[in-house]
Amino acid sequence: MTTNIAASKTKSNLMQQSRVAAICSVIAVAFSLFEIWANSFSYLPTLKINAIHLSFLLLLCFLMYPMKCGATLFRIIDLIFAIVSVGCTLYFCFSFNALYTRGMVPIPRDYIIAGVGLVLTLEACRRAAGLILPILSIMFLLYARYGQYFPGILAHGGFSWSNIMFKMFMIDTGVFGTTLTISATYLFLFVLFSELLAKTGVGEFFNNFALALLGHRRGGPAQVAVVSSALMGTLSGSSIANVATSGSFTIPLMKSIGYSPDFAAGVEALASTGGMIMPPVMGAAAFLMVGFLGVPYATIMYAAIIPAILYYISLWFVIEMEAQRLGLKGLPKNDLPRLRQVLKQEGYLIVPVVVVVYGIVTGITVIKAAFEGMISSVLISIVGRESRMNLGRKIIDALDSGARRMVPIGLACAVAGIIVGVTGMTALGSTLAYNIIELSGGSVLLALVLILFTSLVASMGLPATACYVVVATVTAPALIRMNIPPLAAHFFVFWYGCLSGITPPVALASYTAAGIAGSIPNKTAITAFRMAVPGFLLPFLMVYRPELLGIGVTLPKLLTSTGIAVVTCLSTACCTHGYFVGKLSLWERVLMGISSLMLIKPDVWSYFGVFIILGVLLYHWYHSSASTN
Repeated sequence: MTTNIAASKTKSNLMQQSRVAAICSVIAVAFSLFEIWANSFSYLPTLKINAIHLSFLLLLCFLMYPMKCGATLFRIIDLIFAIVSVGCTLYFCFSFNALYTRGMVPIPRDYIIAGVGLVLTLEACRRAAGLILPILSIMFLLYARYGQYFPGILAHGGFSWSNIMFKMFMIDTGVFGTTLTISATYLFLFVLFSELLAKTGVGEFFNNFALALLGHRRGGPAQVAVVSSALMGTLSGSSIANVATSGSFTIPLMKSIGYSPDFAAGVEALASTGGMIMPPVMGAAAFLMVGFLGVPYATIMYAAIIPAILYYISLWFVIEMEAQRLGLKGLPKNDLPRLRQVLKQEGYLIVPVVVVVYGIVTGITVIKAAFEGMISSVLISIVGRESRMNLGRKIIDALDSGARRMVPIGLACAVAGIIVGVTGMTALGSTLAYNIIELSGGSVLLALVLILFTSLVASMGLPATACYVVVATVTAPALIRMNIPPLAAHFFVFWYGCLSGITPPVALASYTAAGIAGSIPNKTAITAFRMAVPGFLLPFLMVYRPELLGIGVTLPKLLTSTGIAVVTCLSTACCTHGYFVGKLSLWERVLMGISSLMLIKPDVWSYFGVFIILGVLLYHWYHSSASTN
């Protein structure tokens, strides 16, 4: 009897979950269709698009992330939360004009709606994106309310709760501000574009292309992981999603030729993370940078090209050293696809990427470029026989999965708007900028180190997008005040936000890769972090050598800075990995590590650093060759 009751309850719960999943799919498809219509055909004001965008996010979140699966009481509460949260956002949407005609003077009802909407947005973000960002936002709200009790320069007059709620939820300085605008436009459309493109089979093409190109080389599978993950990462914008897709193919391949599980997982985590800084699409934070700096997306894309290539060069150095140390060989050529055949049969799949890049380069809006990319993805699906099958089903699946992927990203953007709003209300950004300048004594290098540690601490619990918003809002102004170009200042913090996925103790990309590789998560995170050390130095080079970002560039300066950056990546990789044509001694590793730091600033010491590094490498190569003979 008891068994039958339990079985009946289980069956009822499964049916309930199935119904909820179907409802979520319908809402998600409607969400995607609304975004396409709103950004491509409608003339809706930005604030109304933002409000409807947040309504969909909240509705999906409370249905997709229930308080307790299978409990009817909690399902009812989730449904109430979903309905009330949508009511709050739609109230903002339809009452903003009336509020504007009142001279932005709120009535009591506005305060109630704002308070409830703010609490439900924080709760939704907690469910979808984790606890850290809502807690941080609440701390900012408390700072806005009780600023008079803070010490010294951090003190301010404080704001009433009603004033805070109104500014955070009823006008465009908080939840409905710049960060949500980016989410409702660029981010959503490019996430949807990547989902549509994935349905065409482009991921398999990237893997086959990388295998045909590099699979036969020494340690080739690791290089395949780098190339295929870089290509997929440019489209997905998510290191974790990239690891989960590319890693299921590349990690077993790397293990099969002799790489250890933690090294294979580390390579995949690093390669996937690099996709967030590799044009043309990059990570979500790149689109937020457009909003903060007020520059065309093409500027961000151009600026990222050389640093992204340098990042992958540093990873290639580590892979080559490990392959040489282990004496690995590549895969047999007979087992690999032919490059010409791959390009002939599957090369057309790259057309949507070319369409997007061409659109951005020729100056059309990023939104239009994303829309054209989506249209071309559907069109090329008709070309291929396999992708043509079930085309309608694949499009619906892409609309569904694209909207679902946006839930944690969009809610993180909405809650990050609170941090941006409070920073503007309280002048916290200017205050922290002043403190950073004071603590550093006017030293740019010390200020960069302080912001580096701030970024690393923030990245321990925040996703890359939220990490960039927080650090850019409160610390980038300090670098700009120290006469660092705004693009270089924002790239500095953007870079470390992207590296949050491989920064212990919360290294989600590394942990995801470890799950596929069957390695110990913490060991994998430490291995990935050690391999990424050259990448952690690159932002310093961007600040001191802004020509790497295309700022004030001349050909001699660009060649010099790029050459020094490559030497820095090589020497740092040798220092952390302890290998170059043979095992490096302790004094060689220390000397190369110190010399790598000397290369950061463009002064006479950087040239001494280059000579020291080249001298150590030549010395080690000569003695290794002599001992071999």
